[in-house]
Amino acid sequence: MLIACGSGGADTASEAPAVPAATAEAPAGSGLVPEPDAATTKKYVAALRKIDADIVNDDDDEKLVDRGRDQCSSVKESPDDEKKLIKLTNQRFISPDHPDGFGDKKSKKILAAVRKYICPDL
Repeated sequence: MLIACGSGGADTASEAPAVPAATAEAPAGSGLVPEPDAATTKKYVAALRKIDADIVNDDDDEKLVDRGRDQCSSVKESPDDEKKLIKLTNQRFISPDHPDGFGDKKSKKILAAVRKYICPDL
């Protein structure tokens, strides 16, 4: 005897728990890009360190990735407004020795690293 498993009605409710796991990296509608893998994170942090070691400072990689993902949200909102993106980079990437950011020249390089490693599709 064969029993058919349909895709309608009450059977779909038991399949619902699989959805949250698929969106764990970047919740739908959050505006955030997914987190990069470990190898990409390592390259991203190395790029920031090359721009200025104080950008990395004592921050852990996760914090630097979070700043980059936040910056990607701004890139998504205003992809062609370089002046605004540089200003936001100066606000997001700070350190005790650079409480007002790293200046326009370095912020432009930081933004380029964010775009290359954290949100290359934007």
